[in-house]
Amino acid sequence: MSDVLGPDYELTVLPMADDYEGEVVASLVRRRATAPATGRAVLYVHGFTDYFFQTHLADHFAAQGTDFYGLDLRKYGRSLLPHQTRGFVRSVTEYFPEIDEAVRIIREEDGHDTVILNAHSTGGLIAALWADRVRGRGRLQGLVLNSPFFDLNVPAGLRIAADLLRGPLSRLPVRTVLPVGVSTAYGTSLHREHHGEWEFDLEWKPVGGFPVHAAWLAAVRRAQRRLHGGLRVDVPVLVLCAEKGLQMRDFTPEAQGADTVLDPEHIARWSTRVGGHVTCVRVPGGMHDLVLSPEPARKRVFEEMDRWIGCYLSPGG
Repeated sequence: MSDVLGPDYELTVLPMADDYEGEVVASLVRRRATAPATGRAVLYVHGFTDYFFQTHLADHFAAQGTDFYGLDLRKYGRSLLPHQTRGFVRSVTEYFPEIDEAVRIIREEDGHDTVILNAHSTGGLIAALWADRVRGRGRLQGLVLNSPFFDLNVPAGLRIAADLLRGPLSRLPVRTVLPVGVSTAYGTSLHREHHGEWEFDLEWKPVGGFPVHAAWLAAVRRAQRRLHGGLRVDVPVLVLCAEKGLQMRDFTPEAQGADTVLDPEHIARWSTRVGGHVTCVRVPGGMHDLVLSPEPARKRVFEEMDRWIGCYLSPGG
């Protein structure tokens, strides 16, 4: 069926098994290549308070003969159902079935022999753990992580407290929300109705973010600790992050040249725990979602991805 992004995008709804809130679906959006096919496909997984809308990313790969797929995970964007709590899971492994099914469609139904998983922020954490789970099966040929959520961007004492409390946090009622406050710096730095250059659905991606539920935070922290212990992803990995991080709640112009959500030092530190073949690139002027950074940082991000793919994932490889 057609997608909200227009006639170049096809939407497939992926029914999933019911969970503790009832019916569950995921959504796979496809942008077909506009150049001769290479046999490659890119599967994009978004972050928290997010969904797939980055058409310029899809167009970039389509122009190189690569089919592009954007996956809206359960309880996000196209996949959010009226009875669901936005973005809520009790374990990041709950997302694995939709990634499994998306990759099955890409490989078995659409016939691609090279699959690159490209994931942002929380999606990057999920993708790293998923790639570790499927190592040795040939389901994946490359992993590109855009500012992955490898650690909490809070003082060390609070990270320790989150670890100590992750058991009790996970047992709180589903709708228990943590009083973490609201930051609009990042959202308003992106959307064109505020200070940015991008158009996206403010219901699906509100500038103030989603509420942070206690059980969700506990699930994220368990996943991060799993990554910190070391994964064994067996394909080449590219980790991209901003050169600079800033913490702020309200917009200032500096927000458009730094990661205001995560600490790039954390990302760089933990990047080598993903696998044995990791390239980490720091992007001057990059924002949290690096492909939404202003120029020239955005151009640098695409150049780095193209260079890395050219080195390690030649067509048909």
